[in-house]
Amino acid sequence: MRITSTSCICPVLVCLCFVQRCYAAAHHGSIKVTRNQTKHIEGETEVHHRPKRGWVWNQFFVLEEHMGPDPQYVGKLHSNSDKGDGSVKYILTGEGAGTIFIIDDTTGDIHSTKSLDREQKTHYVLHAQAIDRRTNKPLEPESEFIIKVQDINDNAPKFTDGPYIVTVPEMSEMGTSVLQVTATDADDPTYGNSARVVYSILQGQPYFSVDPKTGVIRTALHNMDREAREHYSVVIQAKDMAGQVGGLSGSTTVNITLTDVNDNPPRFPQKHYQLYVPESAQVGSAVGKIKANDADTGSNADMKYTIINGDGAGIFSISTDKETREGILSLKKPLNYEKKKSYTLNIEGANTHLDFRFSHLGPFKDVTMLKVIVGDVDEPPLFTMPSYVMEVYENAKIGTPVGTVTAHDPDAANSLVRYFIDHDTEEDRYFTIDASTGTIKTAKIFDREETPWYNITVAASEIDNPELVSHVPVGIRILDVNDNPPELARDYDVVVCENTKPGQVIQTITATDKDNSANGARFHFSLDEGLSLNPNFTLRNNEDNTASILTRRRRYSRTTQDIYYLPVLISDGGVPPLSSSSTLTIRVCACERDGRVRTCHAEAFLSSAGLSTGALIAILLCIVILLAIVVLFITLRRSKKEPLIISEEDVRENVVTYDDEGGGEEDTEAFDITALRNPSAAEELKYRRDVRPEVKPLSRHHPSSSLDSIDVQEFLNQRLAEADLDPSVPPYDSLQTYAYEGHRSEAGSISSLDSATTHSDQDYNYLGDWGPEFKKLAELYGEIEPERTT
Repeated sequence: MRITSTSCICPVLVCLCFVQRCYAAAHHGSIKVTRNQTKHIEGETEVHHRPKRGWVWNQFFVLEEHMGPDPQYVGKLHSNSDKGDGSVKYILTGEGAGTIFIIDDTTGDIHSTKSLDREQKTHYVLHAQAIDRRTNKPLEPESEFIIKVQDINDNAPKFTDGPYIVTVPEMSEMGTSVLQVTATDADDPTYGNSARVVYSILQGQPYFSVDPKTGVIRTALHNMDREAREHYSVVIQAKDMAGQVGGLSGSTTVNITLTDVNDNPPRFPQKHYQLYVPESAQVGSAVGKIKANDADTGSNADMKYTIINGDGAGIFSISTDKETREGILSLKKPLNYEKKKSYTLNIEGANTHLDFRFSHLGPFKDVTMLKVIVGDVDEPPLFTMPSYVMEVYENAKIGTPVGTVTAHDPDAANSLVRYFIDHDTEEDRYFTIDASTGTIKTAKIFDREETPWYNITVAASEIDNPELVSHVPVGIRILDVNDNPPELARDYDVVVCENTKPGQVIQTITATDKDNSANGARFHFSLDEGLSLNPNFTLRNNEDNTASILTRRRRYSRTTQDIYYLPVLISDGGVPPLSSSSTLTIRVCACERDGRVRTCHAEAFLSSAGLSTGALIAILLCIVILLAIVVLFITLRRSKKEPLIISEEDVRENVVTYDDEGGGEEDTEAFDITALRNPSAAEELKYRRDVRPEVKPLSRHHPSSSLDSIDVQEFLNQRLAEADLDPSVPPYDSLQTYAYEGHRSEAGSISSLDSATTHSDQDYNYLGDWGPEFKKLAELYGEIEPERTT
């Protein structure tokens, strides 16, 4: 049976269908449908023919959201047994068969009768059957195929978590991250850009911005002030098709609230206040309130009030109500109208939580003046005591009497008094009071370990004049009940050495109890009696709230057992006594002779190799030192410079130092000057070895007779001529030694050794005419002549 489909309605979809069919045929496998050719005729033997098989494809595609008037054509089923005579009947079963998908039982055409939604169901699994219309017998085995719903962009992005409510601190830097919003698109993310979403901001600019890819919302302005505007409504849009024209969009609202920071100092609305206080006000009672306004909220607006000076500083005190942030003015001493009719107080209100980033906006405090006027009025009821202290056991039932307060009318009328509790704090709600008798009762169950003390304020007023009220503080102490068992003071790390001895103390333990000393100070330690006798350890109660753990045998082995557990029973001395059980973990460790722990882990020993751990460490250190020496030697060899080798034929002169001195002019044996004065004794002319002479010498050889008769001056002139004609002389220098002075000059000696002591008539004024080069010389000789004259 063949299955054909014509659901591809455009060239692109046709290509896709072709690729998908080829892919399905290659990967999903083909459905093999056989057509039975067996025919049984009466009177003839049954003949079996080889069945003919047809290869089919097992997948159809149908577009979702089809809105046409006619059913959508899906595909066609065809059997090889179908000759077109209507003898083959096609049957369709499975998901949606008969309701969503219908088949023409004669042609095998499949149609979709309803508009499908891929987001509700992505595919349908159906079964096809070809049967003989006359006999209703199957012509081929049943085939299974899938109809997939192909996606179109019919779903707009949605913000499943919106609308959003988020906060960001005021005065934040620009670009501070506020929130990341995420929109989901129900379309197929693997098909086109139907599910590719980009974000944009529709409302909320210029205060905020959004990243188009990630959806992260950030602040777009510096120093946004909460006191100027606290709430912002930002509308974010998500659009699919990568934001292109024709894409679907969805939006959500992000409500952003700027949270407060302490950037506003407190300020009193007025610089001067006036308060009326009757003289009958009770000591300790609140007589007035004052408040400094702070534009901040929360802990940033918390402040503390103090009285800094004034003549009423010793009469009044001020405290801070943490809830209302008001200064509560209380009376410390009784007032007397006849003695003093007014007081002046300077009250300061200052923030308690400062943010040093905004210290330049301070100071974060303010001062105002309060004038208290004492009024002459009837006195309220008077309590018998200035304060009360009561006690009640923890875990007491609700309604248990705690104590009674008593007040009376000090006036002659002696009116009846009504009692009540000021529920200004949370602690006041833990108790109730009988309005007639003043008996205080519990309203909740107490736990001393959580709160051991409560302070409440009881007020009393006259029935005839309820406005006259007096207050008294009542402190209620919660008494302890032994309701907490003792337990070990800490988690002990108990260690026993392998070489320990019997009866040796390895650990001393202590206990602790949450109850007070009356119910938990004395502790008793013991081993659990329900267990058998411990052969390894025992416990000794020291009768001082401690216990010692002792060993019971001589040696322990880590290889045999490295951890022991010892249950310890601890009981207190309370009524009734309570106890608890704790288990100590004892580790077996290797120790030194002095008891120090060496190791507590099981380790493999090197006894078989004959080397200890220390020996191995020493060998490794020696190897490391040798390697370091070799590396250092190689480094020094590479860095050493080669000595400067001077060739024997180097023309440069060598400096030779001799430490002996000559004998001076009297030493006639040091050098024979005759050879120099006698030209015949001089060596024959020698030329330089570093250059080759190009000119022949003027006189290479002289007969001995001519050497005897030659004059020294002639000899010197000859050498001078040879030096002048030698082309290889520059830039080389040669040392020429002349011991012959020649004849006396007509100008005389030019030496200046004796010029200062000899008298001369020579006039040196002409030196000044020689130019600036001889100026210094002219000045020198010009100064000597006047000195001689003087």
